Amino acid sequence: MITYIIIGIIVILIIYIFVLYNSFVNSNNMVNEAFSTMDVYLKKRWDLIPNLVEIVKGYATHEKQTLEDVVKLRSNNYENMSNNEKMSSYEETYPRVERLMAIAENYPELKASTQFQNLSENLTKAEDEIANSRKYYNAVVRMFNNKVEMFPNNIFAHIFGFKSKKMFEAKAEERENINIKL
Repeated sequence: MITYIIIGIIVILIIYIFVLYNSFVNSNNMVNEAFSTMDVYLKKRWDLIPNLVEIVKGYATHEKQTLEDVVKLRSNNYENMSNNEKMSSYEETYPRVERLMAIAENYPELKASTQFQNLSENLTKAEDEIANSRKYYNAVVRMFNNKVEMFPNNIFAHIFGFKSKKMFEAKAEERENINIKL
């Protein structure tokens, strides 16, 4: 009788481990899918930046440093970047692209340019898409991290090699209030 109880407990434990492992795999795949969705928008934004720089360059030649900063940050090959490098690149280029857009405010001819308007609209749309996919990505990462970090799952997550994922967070300067002076 005791043998059957021990065998029953072992079978239940094995089933639990299989279900838990499959749950980790499923959650990990959801995180990868969420990042892939966001990656499409990050790449779209990445490809818009050189066009924006070229258009602004024609109008704002004395804004050389800002233009060089954006070009330098974009010098890496996007396809060869890791997911963390892609997120870091976005976090570094975001304020510089915002500064580039602010520069355009000083040049009425540039703002009136159809090319600039189209790029500006596409960039704004890409930023909105990134923001939405970033929310989804962070929600999926939160669920995955909870599964990996909570007891007793954390024991099995460690055994199976699953680790917490990095969330896509705003940089400190993005959190600051904008000062508007009239």
